[in-house]
Amino acid sequence: MGAPEHDPVLPDVVRSALARLAQDGLERGGLAEATAAVGIAVGADRCFVFQNVRGPDGRLWMQLRHQWLADGVAPIGEPTLQPYFPVFTRWIDVLGEDGSISGALEHLPEAEREALGAEGVEVTLTVPVRTGEWWGFAGVDRCRGSEPFTVGDEIVLRALAGAVASAVAVDRASEDAALHEDLFREMVEHGPAVPYIDDVDDGASTIYIGPQIEVLLGYTAQEWMRDEDTWGKVLHPDDRPRAIAENIRHNETGDRFVLEYRALHRDGRIVWVHDEAVMVRDDRGTPRYSHGVMLDVTERKRREEHLAFREYHDELTGLPSRAMFEELLDLSIARARRHEGAVAVLCVDLDDFRLVNDSLGHDRGDALLRQVADRLREATRETDLVARRGGDQFLLLLADLERDEVGQDAARSRAEGVAQRIQESFLVPFEVEGTEVYVSASAGISLFPTDADDATALQRNAEAAMWEAKKIGAGYVLTGEGAVDSQAKLRFVTRLRKAVEAQRWTLYYQPVIDLATGQMTGVEALIRWIEPDGTMVPPLDFIPLAEELGLIEQIGDWVVRELAYQVNAWKELGIDLEVGFNLSPRQFWQPDLAERIVREIRLGGIDPTRVMVEVTESSAMMDPERAQEILLELTDHGFAIAIDDFGTGYSSLSRLRDMPVRVLKIDRSFVSNVNEDPQSASIVSAFLALAKGLGMTTLAEGIETAEELGFLRDRGCELGQGFYFSKPVPPEEIIAYVFGGIPNAAPLGVR
Repeated sequence: MGAPEHDPVLPDVVRSALARLAQDGLERGGLAEATAAVGIAVGADRCFVFQNVRGPDGRLWMQLRHQWLADGVAPIGEPTLQPYFPVFTRWIDVLGEDGSISGALEHLPEAEREALGAEGVEVTLTVPVRTGEWWGFAGVDRCRGSEPFTVGDEIVLRALAGAVASAVAVDRASEDAALHEDLFREMVEHGPAVPYIDDVDDGASTIYIGPQIEVLLGYTAQEWMRDEDTWGKVLHPDDRPRAIAENIRHNETGDRFVLEYRALHRDGRIVWVHDEAVMVRDDRGTPRYSHGVMLDVTERKRREEHLAFREYHDELTGLPSRAMFEELLDLSIARARRHEGAVAVLCVDLDDFRLVNDSLGHDRGDALLRQVADRLREATRETDLVARRGGDQFLLLLADLERDEVGQDAARSRAEGVAQRIQESFLVPFEVEGTEVYVSASAGISLFPTDADDATALQRNAEAAMWEAKKIGAGYVLTGEGAVDSQAKLRFVTRLRKAVEAQRWTLYYQPVIDLATGQMTGVEALIRWIEPDGTMVPPLDFIPLAEELGLIEQIGDWVVRELAYQVNAWKELGIDLEVGFNLSPRQFWQPDLAERIVREIRLGGIDPTRVMVEVTESSAMMDPERAQEILLELTDHGFAIAIDDFGTGYSSLSRLRDMPVRVLKIDRSFVSNVNEDPQSASIVSAFLALAKGLGMTTLAEGIETAEELGFLRDRGCELGQGFYFSKPVPPEEIIAYVFGGIPNAAPLGVR
């Protein structure tokens, strides 16, 4: 795996540097010498090595391990940890199959060209680093010339990749040796390790276990061995599948078993266990038993978790830190680019906070900051992020906002609504150790993409707007607009409250089509606000505000009642359709959600098995354990569950697998032009395969063309909806569809 010893392409200085790297490992500094030697040898301006890691979203990310730079060349910019998706998704396929990425900037795909161009790249060459698996990649750039890299240059670069792979193996061997040394020392000096001998079976039934097991997990050795399933029973539910699968692999292959997992102590405590075992064979090579040790590593895990928490959280308030904010802001902007969405950043600074510290002291000032953090959380939705920037300054991230066709009115309204709620929350005095304290705050708002095109500019503009708000005493300022006139917002709030009181709503219904037969199998209920003059207000304009004002529960109850009434009206005409409706994020987290829905459905005399409850992916994954409890409660009453807008959030596949979901609704942003966009086609195909593997029905949203429909049908998508079949229509038009058919759906049943 190291550098070839007799390859004439490699200069002596390169061969020596690579040999030292391969022998010494990455951690001893040889990587700097090796990248410098290779960069100079091929005439590059930059030579670098990246390692593959799992990012906070669970996807594959790349992390910079080292870069060499020629004089006067700018380094690869921040962040040094970034995702492959969506810009470098192609690299996963090419480098993962041992290919290379090479060529002049103008010959690369547009997204890659834009990203690499920002780093000053004119020509690039990248090759994979393999350690039995794809570990990462090594590469070189030319930033001051367009001369292509040669075959000889690629040989030199692949020699570097091989040396890195050897160095990784050296580091891993060193780590393993250190771990074994630590284990042996602990066993000999302190005796906390639990030795055991297991039979070679799926259940890991125990032949012998040391008496230390009683200290570790509360069971005597006799109790442990008496029940052959004890090990499986004490595994934490979230770790059980992984641990059992690893044990089966160990038994089948004879490879070493090394795993850290959570186990449940007899008294209910969670204990982190480091478990390591080897296969013992007889003279003929047949596995006889597995011999291993278990060690309590709970304290180490707690230290690691504490350090990880401190890295991404503010110690005083417990809020996310600026580092976490900036990472999530980068991800939010990437999603907004992909889905033509919007992002808002609010910079909030307390007014004259120094007076509080001077008059009350720093301890009380800290107590006040903690209360301010709580109020900022209360002024935002669960999907928003509140972070402490430092001192008395805070940052708010409003992600995944909708853009209007003509601008960003919806996103701006959403951000202004949050700023206004912050101002209103500060009208109530804070109480700090028996003293009432009145504090005001100034806020600046900046929107992507209208105000800024990147995270740095977005934060800078929000801060500038905040200082402008302080200057003019406006409370909050939107970037580029000076003081915000809140009268229009106040009038809209008043109209919304009156609409709730008068129930100025109506439901429109969009057909759901079986893509194999063309039959309408169900409808999705969508709320509309009808003004007295007949003007129709779309839901994106008022649902977020209704959530902020605490009005969404009343609106949600009305939707279920009206839906039940309409289902009964259709039933009298012999129409039996499954009816779905959406839950907003705030509705989903109501403590009595299932009871409220069941009550309205039963009063309407409707069969719950004909009702589908739709929950957005981001809502379900915000707190997966609690979400699973809510969804199970709904399914226990007979409701079907659909995950809406799938692909726009951060789904954990293990969590999704365990949720009682029947339908996976693929978001319209992936369906649009799926027949022409290779990336969308790959993503949708992966979603369809995933749903099939999980036993879920797929429904494509936003089908608008025959070509999109053809693509989805050919790849096995079962259900669909969109303007190609019908826009959302009043209930009487659904009756016409049932008896007269839907023109674009009718031919589907005939091949």
